[in-house]
Amino acid sequence: MTTGGWLTMIFSVGFVTVLFVYCVWRVLTGHQPDHDLGHIEPVHDDQVDER
Repeated sequence: MTTGGWLTMIFSVGFVTVLFVYCVWRVLTGHQPDHDLGHIEPVHDDQVDER
């Protein structure tokens, strides 16, 4: 391969690797919510027509 080919390959692979590591880092160290996941409240028989 030529020098330009090597530089292009190193830059491309390096950029994708750095982007992948950055994304994984953001997911693993991201903000943790203070609450649990939302839920759906059950519908009572007398409220069926209202919803």
